[in-house]
Amino acid sequence: MTSRFDLAALERWLADKLPGESGLTMSQISGGQSNPTYQVRFGDGLYVLRIKPPGPLLPGAHAIEREFRVLQALCDTDVPVPTVLWLEEDETVLGRPFYLMGWLEGRVFADSALAGVDPAERREMYLDTARTLARLHAVRAADIGLADYGKSGNYFARQIDRWARQCREASGPRIAELDQLTEWVTAHCPKDDGSVAISHGDFRSGNMMFHPTEPRVIGVLDWELSTLGHPMADLGFCVMPWNTGPQEYGGILGTDFGALGIPTQDSFVETFQSHAITDLSLTPFHLAFALFRFSAIFVGIADRARGGNATSKEAAELGPLAARFAGRALDIIAKSEGGAVV
Repeated sequence: MTSRFDLAALERWLADKLPGESGLTMSQISGGQSNPTYQVRFGDGLYVLRIKPPGPLLPGAHAIEREFRVLQALCDTDVPVPTVLWLEEDETVLGRPFYLMGWLEGRVFADSALAGVDPAERREMYLDTARTLARLHAVRAADIGLADYGKSGNYFARQIDRWARQCREASGPRIAELDQLTEWVTAHCPKDDGSVAISHGDFRSGNMMFHPTEPRVIGVLDWELSTLGHPMADLGFCVMPWNTGPQEYGGILGTDFGALGIPTQDSFVETFQSHAITDLSLTPFHLAFALFRFSAIFVGIADRARGGNATSKEAAELGPLAARFAGRALDIIAKSEGGAVV
């Protein structure tokens, strides 16, 4: 993958940023369906490069400029984030925008099972994820220069309209489950209650970096979907693994929580709420909305795979998850309503 851009141009760019250093080596970091990510060693330093994928992109997609901005804004808060260094928006350098951040030494897990840790540690890692999300929502956007980071009001309605439109414009076949889910979330969208928080948009264990030996989060990663949103939207995204299976983007539905030390969804939510600055409740709508949104994201991933513009080699395999996630949402709705979704 590194051959897709000019390494010599990157080395010249780095030499300008770090005079006296030389010698560039890089390797792609696995994971992430959106923006290619690389470990970069230049001289004695170790860095991470995030770059937009090649080819035509949807307007507003792969917004690494927003990633850079929110990470820079959060650097002096108690939300653990990597240190961003330089954003390069001049496309003549590597053909597309990119940024560099400092390297964090820690553990990132491929799925929500957090393989290889003992049950007590796994439980604390989950609960620290809940506490970290509460700390993020406690940050006032205006206090760190992010008052204009997203539109205000009617977050759910705007998001439903955006993702429904993307699904309608997709090149692939229609998905009956997703069409049904779209109708339901549209009809059941709650009235705006005025709640606003910095919303990560994909807050889950796979986007957490944990301390090398301690069960705590040291870095929240992948902020491409971040905006000003509703705090229950983020919490809904965060509890999706309890509602999807291991073959569905690393979910934990059907897992023996007790044996693994994984807290129940209710325990996770209670930990979040005990540290949150609001007393909002998570509802079936919030869960259905989270699954709807990710169904639409998987539709977009499948579209990029068909167009040969997907970042991950697994992208083509993720397309079918649009129907699976929509089906999981319909199950939640049916259970909450005591019958079939109509």
